[in-house]
Amino acid sequence: MSAKSTDAARPRVGDSKKVHIADTAITRSNWYKHVNWLNVTLILGIPLTGLIQAIWVPLQLKTAIWAVIYYFWTGLGITAGYHRLWSHTSYSATLPLKIWLALTGGGAVEGSIRWWSRDHRAHHRYTDTDKDPYSVRKGLIYSHIGWMVMKQNPKRIGRTDISDLNEDPIVVWQHRNYLKVALSMGLAVPMLVAGLGWGDWWGGFVYAGILRIFFVQQATFCINSLAHWIGEQPFDDRNSPRDHAITALATLGEGYHNFHHEFPSDYRNAIEWYQYDPTKWFIWLWKQVGLAYNLKQFRANEIEKGRVQQLQKKLDQRRSKLDWGTPLDQLPVMEWEDYVEQAKNGRGLIAIAGVVHDVTDFIKDHPGGKAMINSGIGKDATAMFNGGVYYHSNAAHNLLSTMRVGVIRGGCEVEVWKRAQKEGTEYVRDDTGQRIVRAGEQVTKIPEPIPTADAA
Repeated sequence: MSAKSTDAARPRVGDSKKVHIADTAITRSNWYKHVNWLNVTLILGIPLTGLIQAIWVPLQLKTAIWAVIYYFWTGLGITAGYHRLWSHTSYSATLPLKIWLALTGGGAVEGSIRWWSRDHRAHHRYTDTDKDPYSVRKGLIYSHIGWMVMKQNPKRIGRTDISDLNEDPIVVWQHRNYLKVALSMGLAVPMLVAGLGWGDWWGGFVYAGILRIFFVQQATFCINSLAHWIGEQPFDDRNSPRDHAITALATLGEGYHNFHHEFPSDYRNAIEWYQYDPTKWFIWLWKQVGLAYNLKQFRANEIEKGRVQQLQKKLDQRRSKLDWGTPLDQLPVMEWEDYVEQAKNGRGLIAIAGVVHDVTDFIKDHPGGKAMINSGIGKDATAMFNGGVYYHSNAAHNLLSTMRVGVIRGGCEVEVWKRAQKEGTEYVRDDTGQRIVRAGEQVTKIPEPIPTADAA
């Protein structure tokens, strides 16, 4: 960095606006200012302490079972509560369920509903851009945990509307009392259950409390990182979200992220019966017992359209790498007499459906023998190619298209093509502008044999 640019970045005396530390370069002398030490302590320091304590605190079977159960409860507080209920309003919940999700979500110690949902809505609105608070474009580690342990300029995060959250009394209450909720639900409750239940106070604190928080947090962070890094993109590939079963297993069903980013207000992440999405199952179950209602689903027709469009896009990408022959509109126009003359002079030209093909190098490889293909040279071989002698396969039509060298003035199918152009209609084309040629749509393929020029 030049001295001039450095001076420009440094706030001057009397400046009303100070440069945020996150907007300055990290150096040996200021690196510690870039670190969010509070989050480092909460996300890394406390779990490390728990791991050290686990050396002399034995893990009892009852405590282990309780830790797993509480892991799922607090995990659902995030996936079904923070994420699908409050961030995306994909369903509605009764007051008892909202209170339960606000408490268990707070027990995951990932911030308040209001803070979490505000960032998540920005993530969806500005996916993969600089305004995305945990953009994977800045690296896998950054999207997983870096954005939490390094300071961010809050003004750089994209704006989102959270007026509905500000009007939700449960959200407001949890935000104002978040520290109390996090400490009580994150550490006190798991310790009390283990302590009062079977006398394992320290085990409840270490395993069901500290270490359980660590694993829930890391699972949630995988939604921001792995779900944008590995897997397929069956609905859209313009941005990074992906679908993967492993990510779904690690995140209580949030791993079908490509679908989620396309249809964020759908209460489901997994739409196939065999896909793992326990969050969806619990929301459905809550509806059956009257705790949840107004479960939102995108219409199957719209979902399938997105899937088909992406499949077509992938096919177009594969198609663009193949040789489909010179497009008809780029072929030179030949007179019939010129075509016959060139064939008599030794060039292996065959006319089929008004298109001239040079088969000189293919004569020796023709499956039907040299005599058969030689009999069509210099003639209108449309009828014999389309069933008069042999009804050629789609593969034969595709291969023949790569041998195009011209079109006959007044040729059969070419005239149809010309008329369509004049009328303003066009063939279906892919994303690159190339004509899509599907099986059975080759210009040389005629439904029924037609009389040849020789027969006339």
